[in-house]
Amino acid sequence: MYPFTLERPASLADAARLAAAGAKPLAGGQTLLASMKLRLSSPEQLADLSGIKELSGIKREGNNIVIGAMTRHLDVANSADVKSAIPALADLAANIGDRQVRAMGTLGGSVANNDPSACYPSAVLALGATIHTTGRKIAADDFFQGMFSTALNEGELITAISFPIPKRAAYMKFKQPASRFALVGVFVAQFDSGVRVAVTGASSGVFRHAGLEAALGKSFTPEAAAGVKIDASDLNSDIHATAAYRANLISVQTQRGVAKALAG
Repeated sequence: MYPFTLERPASLADAARLAAAGAKPLAGGQTLLASMKLRLSSPEQLADLSGIKELSGIKREGNNIVIGAMTRHLDVANSADVKSAIPALADLAANIGDRQVRAMGTLGGSVANNDPSACYPSAVLALGATIHTTGRKIAADDFFQGMFSTALNEGELITAISFPIPKRAAYMKFKQPASRFALVGVFVAQFDSGVRVAVTGASSGVFRHAGLEAALGKSFTPEAAAGVKIDASDLNSDIHATAAYRANLISVQTQRGVAKALAG
């Protein structure tokens, strides 16, 4: 690594002050520390958020599950509130990376990083979540802006994410065997107002699929999903899978997700 200084703010106000002054926030460190070790990233100052108690925790507020930004994947996976209200979200968290990643990685860190193959962004987008920051609230549809890019301003920190509770939901991930990231992941969520479908791993960033949403809004069945043609023209093609293969996976994983959601 290049030389850097490490700060451990004890309060959100201290962390916000450091971030505003240019310090790089350190959440779970699952991407940042690895990139620093490879000298791909060289922040001069880190602000470790792990000691800020107000950034962790899970609670139910009305028809929403609110999760603090520094809540670990393992805690989301094991939360009785999440398992009861949004079991698909608990299942997603339980299958991120390996045990070490789940013990260290955080919800806010993953969402702020917005890796195009990460799992959490698909849940945030499909559930129509609201991202709470040190300065405002951002709707999921406005938050993700492409590969590793979000609506966060410089120095702005995620404090919590509020997830509306759906009627039904499921997340299906086809894993890249080595990294355990999503080669293709599909999160399907049914609400009284309609269906939202978010796809990760298939393109330069997480996205909603309008065709699948429209079909499933009319008939929430695997057959309805199977009838939607998935355009491969904007999908990734690399050493792991062609664009056509990913397009087929989107269809198959959506069908499986709907079946899983219906089965409860």
